[in-house]
Amino acid sequence: MTETERTARAALSRLFEPQDAAGLALVQSAGAPDALRIATGQQAAGPELEREMSRLLEENGSGGGWTGLGTALKRWAPRVPDLAPERDLATMQRLGGRMIIPSDELWPHQLADLGLQEPLCLWWRGVEQPLPGAAKSIALVGSRDSTSYGSSVTGDLAYSLAQRGFTIVSGGAYGIDAHAHRAALAGGSSGGMPTIAVMAGGVDRFYPAGNEDLLRAVANQGAVLAEVPPGSAPTRYRFLQRNRLIAALASVTVVVEARWRSGALNTAHHAETLGRAVGAVPGSVHSANSAGCHRLLREGGAVCVTDAGEVAELAAPSGESLTEEKESRVEVQDGLTLEDLILLDALPLRTTSTVDKLTAVAGLSADSVRAGLGRLGLLGLAQSHRGGWKRSGTSG
Repeated sequence: MTETERTARAALSRLFEPQDAAGLALVQSAGAPDALRIATGQQAAGPELEREMSRLLEENGSGGGWTGLGTALKRWAPRVPDLAPERDLATMQRLGGRMIIPSDELWPHQLADLGLQEPLCLWWRGVEQPLPGAAKSIALVGSRDSTSYGSSVTGDLAYSLAQRGFTIVSGGAYGIDAHAHRAALAGGSSGGMPTIAVMAGGVDRFYPAGNEDLLRAVANQGAVLAEVPPGSAPTRYRFLQRNRLIAALASVTVVVEARWRSGALNTAHHAETLGRAVGAVPGSVHSANSAGCHRLLREGGAVCVTDAGEVAELAAPSGESLTEEKESRVEVQDGLTLEDLILLDALPLRTTSTVDKLTAVAGLSADSVRAGLGRLGLLGLAQSHRGGWKRSGTSG
């Protein structure tokens, strides 16, 4: 990729909001440099390009609100005068950071699982080393107003997982996020990347201000990332959009504490959509801060986890970290419920299948399929790969 590509993606990250489906389809159809010229009115788009964009949007389930490129151009026009990609890149250089794009060696390839919603670039402050793959990353998320119970459990999980060589991914916020980052920094082994903070605003300003020292430590030992350029405000919409990056970076998302409508549940749902494992820590039935965790467990979207060992098992692609005293494959299958046996039979051996396809093949509800996949994954009978599921090599 040329520097023209890099500069174009820097500009487009300011022109488009995260997950702007029309903008991302334009980039995928025309390439970043031409997409920038078209989006800023310097180049006309032909009917073939619009047809290709429509096809991409339809394939990715984003075609419902598509009314043509002209509507998108009007939406982007007010931001065109503010585009100054060279300035943004210079700001990152001054901060000792960098901006990376999908063709760079440092790019985390697990983000490709997002498909059309893969970010255009990442603005990065931190250690210049490749981010770990999804298999070695665990997302810990939860309430900003965490209880002493949630804080304690988060600290135990993050510290123990970091000691095992996992990288802890979270959002840099108060509460559970902060405890996860802090414990990971304490438990991380030398040479690895103990923790990653994914920001909703620009990485030129550590937000929230009360976590500035913590986030500075994360940048010194790990990485602070954002898909929006320096100077971008951390709006509510951007908080929700960055949650998909947290989920995509990790093989497992664990919700430690969450209220009934917590943003942490949004991260968990992104993880489910990607075929990633989801864990939830149980709490008191009297605690509003655990209502969201219990909701995930009740609706079948998550597996109950209580310690770092159980989380590590969820991260193992084929159950390889399961304890030696687990029963043999035949004995494990003999102990499966009827629904789990049906689901196991529906799983393909070589290719992967989505939750939606499995509901049709197995004749089960989506909630039952998600819960069953979690159980089969724990037993080493199923594994997730690039957003889909298939039988593991040990399931026969």
